[in-house]
Parts: sequence; structure tokens; C-alpha cells
Amino acid sequence: MRTSKSRVTGVVALTSAIALTLSACGGGDTGSTDNSGGAGDEGGTSTITAAVAYETSNYHPSNTSSALALGSNWHVVEGLYDLNMHDFTPYKALAADDDLTEVSETEYEVTLRDGAKFSDGSDVTSEDVVKSFERTMDPDGLYISMLSFIDSVEAKDESTVTINLKHPFSLTKERLSLVKIVPADASDDELTSKPIGTGPWKYDSISEQELVFSPNEHYNGDHPAEADEMKWQIIMDDTARTTAMQEGTVQVMENVPADAIEQIKSSGAEAETVQGFNLPFLMFNTKKAPFDDEKVRQAFFYAIDTEKLIQNALSGEATPAKSFLPEDHPNFHEAKNVFTYDPDKAKELLDEAGVSDLSLTLLTTDHGWIEALSPQIKNDLEAIGLSVDIHSEASSSLYANNTDVESPDFDVVLAPGDPSVFGNDPDLLMNWWYGDNTWTNSRTQWADSAGFTQLQGILLEAVQLTDAEQQDKWNEAFDLISEQVPLYPLFHRTLTTAYSGDLDGFQPISTTGLNFIDTKLK
Repeated sequence: MRTSKSRVTGVVALTSAIALTLSACGGGDTGSTDNSGGAGDEGGTSTITAAVAYETSNYHPSNTSSALALGSNWHVVEGLYDLNMHDFTPYKALAADDDLTEVSETEYEVTLRDGAKFSDGSDVTSEDVVKSFERTMDPDGLYISMLSFIDSVEAKDESTVTINLKHPFSLTKERLSLVKIVPADASDDELTSKPIGTGPWKYDSISEQELVFSPNEHYNGDHPAEADEMKWQIIMDDTARTTAMQEGTVQVMENVPADAIEQIKSSGAEAETVQGFNLPFLMFNTKKAPFDDEKVRQAFFYAIDTEKLIQNALSGEATPAKSFLPEDHPNFHEAKNVFTYDPDKAKELLDEAGVSDLSLTLLTTDHGWIEALSPQIKNDLEAIGLSVDIHSEASSSLYANNTDVESPDFDVVLAPGDPSVFGNDPDLLMNWWYGDNTWTNSRTQWADSAGFTQLQGILLEAVQLTDAEQQDKWNEAFDLISEQVPLYPLFHRTLTTAYSGDLDGFQPISTTGLNFIDTKLK
């Protein structure tokens, strides 16, 4: 058994972060350790099949932001606590107890589940937990702004860790779910290509075409695998994915296009639509004139006919942004600036900023639904006197070549995003794009601004409050973001998932990814 004397020292960040994370949906505390598989013909193999809409080459639980990897990892790796992805409530995963042991308002202890093992049969120790926090709290990593409230994590003994906070933080348990526990001696290459964990499933194989899972025979938690196998086909093309669902090649289809919903239903499958946070955003290079002026940035949002975009490109399956959060979010607050279509207002703002005859390049990702938005956006912007060229790239190359560089020269980016795969609290969602991280330092270039500093102060204060006082502070943040708009949503999408009647316990979720925790075949 591995021992642990190591210590994770805290990372310095200006912001306070919030909760939430990546794994599994809840269910009854069965305590079962029977992982023999779910229903199926006697003597046969019960297999859950799915068509997923995204691809990736990075499954590293400590730094991936891939929709595919985050969703698949929910089944394979556990945090001390994980989130029920249907309502974002935390539940014990690798932790032994439902609640944290509070030593003080800035110190907590967590004991590991008795007898917990990784899928390779090795025991889980506090050393693995400490090392996993170390990896995830990399100062240069994408997750750091969501974990900056943690000062240090130490091994108290072989099965207990002590978590020290920089300040009181009202969402500690939720946020711990962001850190997935993996073996301390696992290499980054191993974790990137095929991680192992303590969850109910394990990866058998990962390729560009398919993910294959089998039950983790060493899992002894509350949510065992309920089938003999899972196979996820990677089908990025909407038409091919729809065909697979219609023909019964798969039992679940992720990301059903709006114009295919009736087709899916006519084939006998269910198609359920859930309002989500998923959104297209405009992101500006705030160090480059004239995009360094918030009036110019605001003008873009007033110039775009969002309602028309939603109807024409998404068959109505979205809601215009009235704030950073969608209207059905429990913490929704209508922002100070609501960008209803107003080209005259857009022209006024450009005049006030002294901008005329502006030519720009609109960079977009190559996601089909994003590319479908760009022609109308170009037309709307040109209607207020701008000259717009559109250039589309894959996300990986767009960010690497144009934004994640020392002196980025891009103008404006149109791209999708959905940090609710990590959790749904306002602090986490705001810190993903506006925290002291890659987004503000290397992409929007907003980290040196007075608006950034003001926002970090508001967020830091908010997470130390509760209830109405906390909501009031978050409302201040929503208002400020709607004024500064270094990156801001055009609308929030609804997500439609298709599934067959063969599954028991499966429910669509509001974010990208599929969740089969506690799902079985009838």
C-alpha cells in the first residue's frame, strides 16, 4: 500500500472559485458490490450503446475540457464527492461520509471509502488524493480559477486528507467534485490516453471511432455498473448520428439537431429537450483597438438579431440571453444590459467610440451549428457599417494559433462553450471564462483591466456569503459582465437527447455529455 507524506501547497489567484465538477448522477444508496452486469438475454451480453457528438485526444481528468472526455470520465474516475448531473447536487463518491468533517470554517477532513481500489486492483490512499489535487491545481491549468479557494491538501493518515482553505467558502463540497482521484504514480501520458480510476466503469479501449467500457470489478461504491458493457460510437456528423439512432444501431444519441427531432420520434425513440447553459459566445481581443473599448464590444451584441438567429439556424431551440445565466437557472438575474436587437443603438455606440470604416475577421470554430450562425452575424454587422471576413477553424487550432500565444492578433471569435459540465453554480460558471486563467490571460487579454479586478473582488466576497446576500453580490457581477462583455453569450441552447425504450433509469441532462450512472437495460 502506498503511503503519503506529500503536501499540496495552495496556488495564488486573485479570484475565489466555486464548486462543481464532473461525475455521475445520484441514486439510492444500495451499497452493492455486485458488478456482474445488467439485464439482457440469459447467457448473452447486455450492452449499452450510444452515439456521441464530440471527439478528443485528451482524457486527462486533471486538465481536459473536452465534452467527450468529461462525459466518459464521469463513469470511470471519481472525486471525493461527485455531482448528480440532473440537478447538480453533490453526493459522496470516493468519500466515506455524506458530509465533510468540519474542523473549522477553513479546515475540513475527508476519509476515503473503506476498501476503495482502482480498476487495476491497487488500493487508494491519501497519497493518490494529494497528488490528484496537485495535478488539478496546476497554476497554469484551466481548472485553477475554480479551485483557488484551496490553500493546501495534506495526508493526515493513509485514508484521510485534510483540506485547508484560504477563506471560508460556501460551496466547498460541490467544488471538490472537480478533482478526480487517479493513481499517484500514473504518468500524464497514461492519464491523457486512457485514465484509470475508482468509478463503476473502466475503459477497455479508446480510439478515434469508439469508446468501449466494462464494469470495474473492484468498485465497491453505491452506484455499480448495471450492464456488461458500454460502447460509445464517435459520430460527429449530425446526419450519420441521426441515422444510427433511427436504425437502432445505438440506444442513445447525443445532441439531436433541431430539424431531426420529429424524424427521431417517428422512428419510435424518445427525444427529450432540456434547457441548458450551452451557448455561442463572442470573444474579443480586448488589448487590440477598437475592441479595447466596451462600447464597441456592446455594439456587436445590439447589432445581431438573436431571435432571427435562433429561428433560422436552430429551429427555435434556444432562448436569447438576458444575462450570463439562462432564465431557468435558480440564480438568474436580468442583467443591467439586455442586448435586444437594436442596430441604431449599435451605430450610436460606435459613433461614441469614434469608430468608422472598421474591417475585421470573425474567427469561428468548425462546429456545424456555429458555422450556421456566421452568415447572418456577418450580414447584421455589415448592416451597421462594419466589413467582416469569416474564417473557420477547428477549436484546437483556433485557440492554439490565434489566442493561446504571447501576443494574439485576432479580432473577434465566435465559438461554443458550456462549463456546466463542471457544475452549475454562478461562481464556477463565471470563473471559467472570467477568472485568473487561460481565458483572461491568453485569450480575451482582459486580466489586466480594471473591470477584471472589480469582478474578482465581487466574486471573492460572494462565495463567503450565503442566501440573499450572496445572490445580491452575484447580481452585481452579472451587471458588470454585461457592461464589459469581453466574452458574452448570444443565447442559451436547449439540448435534445434521443433514447430508446430499452433503457431503465436513463435521463437526458442539460449539459454536453451522456450519463449512464444507475442506468440498466430492461
